[in-house]
Amino acid sequence: MTAPVEPAIALRAVCKRFGAVEAVRDVSFRLAPGEIVGFLGPNGAGKTTTLRMLAGIFPPTTGDVRITGRDPMRDPEVCRRAVGYFPENAPFYPELTVLEFLRFVARAKRLARAAREEAVGSVLEQCALGAVARRRVGTLSKGYRQRVGLAQALCGDPPILILDEPTIGLDPSQVVEIRELVGTLRGARTVLFSSHILSEVEALCERVVVIAGGRLVGEGTPAELAARLGRRRRVLVRVDGAVAAVATAVERVAGVVTVTVRDDLLSVDGGGDDDLVRAVADAVLAAGGRLRELREEPLALEEIFLRLVAERRED
Repeated sequence: MTAPVEPAIALRAVCKRFGAVEAVRDVSFRLAPGEIVGFLGPNGAGKTTTLRMLAGIFPPTTGDVRITGRDPMRDPEVCRRAVGYFPENAPFYPELTVLEFLRFVARAKRLARAAREEAVGSVLEQCALGAVARRRVGTLSKGYRQRVGLAQALCGDPPILILDEPTIGLDPSQVVEIRELVGTLRGARTVLFSSHILSEVEALCERVVVIAGGRLVGEGTPAELAARLGRRRRVLVRVDGAVAAVATAVERVAGVVTVTVRDDLLSVDGGGDDDLVRAVADAVLAAGGRLRELREEPLALEEIFLRLVAERRED
């Protein structure tokens, strides 16, 4: 019988208080080895506090944190070797060159002397920093500094990466570079990726974890979260013909909730009936319209996020 795989990251009923302020409340979730998971929440939701507990910077007030099955407070060295942490405001030494800084990181992570140069060379190559290795960190562009931040997290080949807003402040081309770089780690590392750029999370991550007000409000794939929200299916229809008459006919279809018309495009929101698309097509044709386009549109991660956060605020 195959033994169950230990989660790379596991939180159970974790709370964190700072005096009278409860920053994180009863949060539980797991990441399997090799997953890239998005960690979402509005400002002040408790994301950074949660990530710092996972990185072993401070303990939870109550609850359990486990890194590959170990407690970061009881086995700090083992857990810190297992985790590469890239904080939102990554600390750099601007007067050091990239090479000097990464050598310092290798020493701080207590890599064996014989392994340090190989480790530094590996992350310079992974993060495409060879061309700036002998430049001072303080002279680099924001994009290159973020690459240095990712390189220090990767130094020592940790199986887990915790990335807190690694694309913040970057221009669109730099965002794509960091996204592609993180994408190359898929399967080889477990990555918990916090970002406000939802399109980046949607492109990179298999699942998302959403917190608001310090509490977990959603966890799963976008499709699973949409189903949990009782999502309405959205069908987009582009027609030739009497658009107003077609819209009226579609509104009468069983399960249709709203029909929004913009020029020759109808956006139809309805229930989860598998025959909704066919029923809408039949209604269009019966009303004398000619179909130019018919497709179902998945609920965007942004809409899922906003609805989950709104639900939490209403609670």
